[in-house]
Amino acid sequence: MDRVKIECDFFIKSSPAILYNFLTSPEGLCQWFADKVDMTGSKYFFEWEGFVEEAVCLVKEEDIYVRYKLEEMEDEEFLEFRIERAEISNDTILFVTDFADADDVEDQRLYWSAQIDKLKSCLGSSN
Repeated sequence: MDRVKIECDFFIKSSPAILYNFLTSPEGLCQWFADKVDMTGSKYFFEWEGFVEEAVCLVKEEDIYVRYKLEEMEDEEFLEFRIERAEISNDTILFVTDFADADDVEDQRLYWSAQIDKLKSCLGSSN
């Protein structure tokens, strides 16, 4: 099965610093991404309904981006959250990069849309 890169972007009413905390801290991640999140060094343990998946934080830059490698991913794959400010409006934009099987792309986009809606709710951002 061919794997493809998926890139989505979302406007978020939040400061980059607050948003970054929700993307990198166990406390923030368990509010919108996983049922439970533990962290030891650069290793994260995400739990969904009793299933635990290990991930490594490959690289991060405070208030700008974080890139994770989940154990189920292929060698060149990653999950990345990148925060940027729109030049003219100064809005915060969250870019999500993920990978999926070619026939699952639309489902994966819907998944991220739902997850980011949960994140916006946690942030009090209704846009």
